[in-house]
Amino acid sequence: EIYGNAFEKTAREQMKLIEAISAHIEAINTGITDMIEARKKANNLADSEACAAAYCDTVKPYFDTIRYHCDKLELLVDDELWPLTKYRELLFTR
Repeated sequence: EIYGNAFEKTAREQMKLIEAISAHIEAINTGITDMIEARKKANNLADSEACAAAYCDTVKPYFDTIRYHCDKLELLVDDELWPLTKYRELLFTR
């Protein structure tokens, strides 16, 4: 090993960053999976008004959680590594 026992001290900040990124990715994946399940249930409703209400009440709330974690990832991941246009860039694009 290059750093031996000093690895934990030397890599502490990088490990915190990896853990933060991983936590946000996990939350996004969980939110997407849960949202898909809520959509499946809503789509099985025969009444279009009930389907619309289900989307409003049970599907749409996942957007806030997913968006929150995506926004946090945008702040943590370097612009060079982020493949998509970042939200702050969309705000000021002409």
